Amino acid sequence: PAGSRRWRRLGPERAPKPHPQETRFLFGACMGATVFVQPLDLVKNRMQLSGEGAKTKEYKTSFHAVRSILRKEGIRGIYTGLSAGLLRQATYTTTRLGIYTILFEKLTKADGTPPNFFMKAGIGMTAGATGAFVGTPAEVALIRMTADGRLPPDQRRGYTNVFNALLRITREEGVLTLWRGCVPTMARAVVVNAAQLASYSQSKQFLLGSGYFRDNIFCHFCASMISGLVTTAASMPVDIAKTRIQNMRTIAGKPEYKNGLDVLLKVIRYEGFFSLWKGFTPYYARLGPHTVLTFIFLEQMNKFYKKFFLSA
Repeated sequence: PAGSRRWRRLGPERAPKPHPQETRFLFGACMGATVFVQPLDLVKNRMQLSGEGAKTKEYKTSFHAVRSILRKEGIRGIYTGLSAGLLRQATYTTTRLGIYTILFEKLTKADGTPPNFFMKAGIGMTAGATGAFVGTPAEVALIRMTADGRLPPDQRRGYTNVFNALLRITREEGVLTLWRGCVPTMARAVVVNAAQLASYSQSKQFLLGSGYFRDNIFCHFCASMISGLVTTAASMPVDIAKTRIQNMRTIAGKPEYKNGLDVLLKVIRYEGFFSLWKGFTPYYARLGPHTVLTFIFLEQMNKFYKKFFLSA
């Protein structure tokens, strides 16, 4: 407001300027975090596909999966699909965090009061669903590339990189295949973003309100770990449906699964109810650090922008 103390102190020429759109979306560019967590993403996907349609599991534990992958495919094998993971972050994560930031600022009151918990959740769902639609082609490529090494050599798709995967999928299966599993992908994104973004904001607000934390990296770390745990527990059943649909093949003109609900019912029937949380450890080990790195990068870039641009 023009009469506020801060406006009078800075003067009209020093009043805070709105963030450029490019800066908002740059804040969502957390591709650097993917380099650290890509191996965990691969292990999570392999475990979710392990024992598909049967009670017997290909991998007993996450550590068994890591040892098996390293033994059969080497160090390079653990980073299979990295190019697809980076493209996913460049599309999905950038879009969702950019839209979340814009909507969050729009719904913040003039006196600086942030949106309440339910509004945060709604913003997160909207941002997540939009980002998921944009990022589904990269997601399909990622799932297929990370799953390839577990198949016999004659059944592997053999994509060399994410662009080769997108080109071949379009040429061999049609452009709409790039959006296969779009509905469960968007459903997962709604759950993830409602849980991750809202729980991060709420956790940070709670920690700062406790009086034991200041707005620094340690506070961001604690809030991120809480957010990652909540998000993992909430989103895993939807994630396993997404993973299996995007990796499925068409046999005799008939797809393996009809939809996400069919995946969930078959997993419960043939593999047991708790198989819906198969791969929980690598999923949280991936999502926890990724959430930490993402929000720490975001917070630091926000501070950098405010310090060197808004105060200029």
